[in-house]
Amino acid sequence: MCMCKFVCLFAIFAFATCGGYTGQLRVSVDCMEKASSNLSIGIDFAYPFRLHQVSFEAPLCEGMRRERVALIGDYSSSAEFFVTIAVFAFLYSLMATIVYIFFQNKYRENNRGPLIDFIVTVVFSFMWLVSSSAWAKALSDVKVATDPDEVQLLISACKIQTNKCGSVHGPRWSGLNTSVVFGFLNFVLWAGNIWFVFKETGWHKGAARYPGGAPEKQAGTFNQQPYNQGSFDQSGGYSAQGDLGQPSEYSQVGGPTSYSNQM
Repeated sequence: MCMCKFVCLFAIFAFATCGGYTGQLRVSVDCMEKASSNLSIGIDFAYPFRLHQVSFEAPLCEGMRRERVALIGDYSSSAEFFVTIAVFAFLYSLMATIVYIFFQNKYRENNRGPLIDFIVTVVFSFMWLVSSSAWAKALSDVKVATDPDEVQLLISACKIQTNKCGSVHGPRWSGLNTSVVFGFLNFVLWAGNIWFVFKETGWHKGAARYPGGAPEKQAGTFNQQPYNQGSFDQSGGYSAQGDLGQPSEYSQVGGPTSYSNQM
């Protein structure tokens, strides 16, 4: 139960820190003609990080002319994949919590519930690992693409030595770094939860009963009597334990008792 609460909470942190991110960087273009300069060019970007759709205006340092410059790169696939896994993991863990609380008997019926839960847990563990790794790589590329020093190279005026370009400030990455951390923490939680879910399945319960059932079966085999003790009574050649007190035909009254009497 506590594991489900942690999974829900960490999944919320993962998609909230990534899906709710907005960043900004600022660069300056100081033209030789001061009237054309722009010392604070703001560039805003956000999730899902389709940077090629993010554009801004920069001076050409030729009178009042301006140019529109777009950033480079599209990292939406990795970001959206990561957020999608986080949302579905949250919804499934929330549903599993409700089932554990209110439908415990239905969950254990025919062992179907634990088996489905086990398979889904394994799948989500793998998907968390893949999505977190992909998002970590994409975040590294986003940092490079939005580096103010790299953005300056896209501005035509900055390629002229008489003009001076610089960075005012860069984006803050603490939120996105946290999203990657929570992604791998979710992988650890889901992977660790595999064992606890496996213990609820029939596979684990069957393996636990087998070592204790073999000795009982063996002991029951030895307790059975291999033969009936009174099976040879009618032949006269064998006497059962219950007939030891009865006289045989050689001890009857009036019968021969020794070899000398017969002579």
